[in-house]
Amino acid sequence: MENYRCVTSVQEIQEYIGDSKIIAFDYETAPDEPYRTEEKAALDPHKSHIVGCSFSAKEHTGIYVPVAHKIGENIENSTFLHFLHSFLTNKNIIKIAHNIAFESAVSCHQDIVIQPPVYDTICAAQMTLKSNYEFRKLTDSGLKRLAAELCHEPLPTFSDVTNGRHFDELDAQDSETIRYGCADSDFALRLYHIFNNWFDCFLPKHRYIVEQIESPTAVYLGIMKHNGVPVDADLMKSRHQEAEQHMQRIRNEITMLIGDVEIGANCGTKAFKDYLYQTLKLPVMKVTASNKEAADDSSMIMLKEWCNVNRPELSSLFTLVQEYRKWGKIKSTYIDGYLKYLNSATGRIHPDFFALSTETGRMNCRNPNLQNCPRKSNDPIGVRNFIKAPEKHLILSLDFSQIELRVGAFYCRDRTMMETYQNGGDIHAATTSVIFGCTYEEAQDKHRKEYKEQRTIAKNVNFGTFYGLFPKGLQSTLKFKAGVEKSIPECEEIIRNLKAGYHALTTWQEETKRNATGKMYIETWLGRRRYLSNIRSDNWGLKSFAERCALNTPIQGTAADILKLAIVRILEGLPSRRWLKPILQIHDELTFIIPKEKLNEAVDFIRECMEKQPFTEFDLPLVAEASAGESFGNLEELEG
Repeated sequence: MENYRCVTSVQEIQEYIGDSKIIAFDYETAPDEPYRTEEKAALDPHKSHIVGCSFSAKEHTGIYVPVAHKIGENIENSTFLHFLHSFLTNKNIIKIAHNIAFESAVSCHQDIVIQPPVYDTICAAQMTLKSNYEFRKLTDSGLKRLAAELCHEPLPTFSDVTNGRHFDELDAQDSETIRYGCADSDFALRLYHIFNNWFDCFLPKHRYIVEQIESPTAVYLGIMKHNGVPVDADLMKSRHQEAEQHMQRIRNEITMLIGDVEIGANCGTKAFKDYLYQTLKLPVMKVTASNKEAADDSSMIMLKEWCNVNRPELSSLFTLVQEYRKWGKIKSTYIDGYLKYLNSATGRIHPDFFALSTETGRMNCRNPNLQNCPRKSNDPIGVRNFIKAPEKHLILSLDFSQIELRVGAFYCRDRTMMETYQNGGDIHAATTSVIFGCTYEEAQDKHRKEYKEQRTIAKNVNFGTFYGLFPKGLQSTLKFKAGVEKSIPECEEIIRNLKAGYHALTTWQEETKRNATGKMYIETWLGRRRYLSNIRSDNWGLKSFAERCALNTPIQGTAADILKLAIVRILEGLPSRRWLKPILQIHDELTFIIPKEKLNEAVDFIRECMEKQPFTEFDLPLVAEASAGESFGNLEELEG
């Protein structure tokens, strides 16, 4: 039987906690008055307030501390917040929460930066197996589901307890209010012990990752979500009109060529496909997974090339289709898609960040996905300029330079690669030299006639080097991503030269695939595991994909771990740098808002956190390149 009770003084909290060093906590929140009718406002720290907080220092026990209930007795607010700050920043207490990113965002709104050691049971859940070869997904990791599955106790739902009311409308001293509030902390504490026992038995390295990497990273993600991304809404609305005008112009031009065929939002309608393949009788260059005629971008490029030779009067159609799609994506994804998520309380975008939604441990972002901001080279309306620093502030970004290539060189131990990085050299020049047989100095000579094309090829080869290059795939990558045409025999020669020039590369690849086949899993350097159940498959396609994952995961996953280790160091430095506001993480890049006068101090601190040796075996230098500006689209590189 659970022993839950309500307390309304800091003294009672301290008496309950005693000298415990492992304590779970949980917030209950409710919308502020202007947002009482807004759906999910209680989950937005800018539109809500803390109604109560529970603590559990021993399984099957808990205390509920009412803070802002409209009915019943509450604790004195400022006294409680003072205690809360002391508790959440205490480096001698392991602070446990289920989805600590939410608690972090709410705490951040109270000017509290939660400090490690911390433990997020939702992270721990995702690092445990739900079957022989499958880790739990986020959807498998809700507290109520885990309580029923692992503790064999059903928990009441929020709607069961509130019955359509906000939480601050419940009686603070009512037994159901207390039970609901305390259960979240109690069961988080129980899960802490359950998961750690499982890790200790089956995957000890995952316990280290949860405790030292993923849980503090979750706190940082909550801070980013709370801070939000400042945007220039007027510029976005202006660009919306511009995109509409471009799309109307292109629609008119397409209509002039094909008549009143319905093309839809991106020229992907059945009517448009029927027009291409049945009315015009154009050849089917590619089919979909369901064996239907494809009309994706690569199909349009191939059809244009065919028409250049066979039906030149139709070539311009495919140029227009590509342009129409480009503007359609800009409008739907980067203008309408961003405007939809403007927060009415802050005027900023507060996306959701996820640290464990990919197999390799890389982070991702949704609602909206700000990680897919187009690069300057493919950004006709300046989407990155939508992200704009407040007055007297700057946007600062630090980006790991070629981190996956450095991690790959560390893994395969190729002397040429390692010496290039250890000497501060140019890996793209080194690869140009290897695959084209020129000297390293010639590869760096920008005045040489072949310089641009060879370097472009070398860059694209480098980013696929460790993951297993195939001639056809390389040909496609060079054609569609770099605009360079190479025959299959030329691609075969490039790969042959690459393997001959980087002797240790092939050895590492073959050993890695062989080991993964034996174990049926692969791990990052720190032990993040990914199961590859198809690596012994008789189906060549499934086996080949699993082998690519075996090569990709240690590199991409170790690079992700290195970035998260840097994030943990930054988190620990935030309380003494309240002016440093993390807002974004994009691949290998961390982005902040800072006061202009703090630029040098911020760069020095963040660079130190990022370039520090991530673990004792890593013997190559890490380089973080800094850039700053008043908008994300106009960042200028800073001297190292």
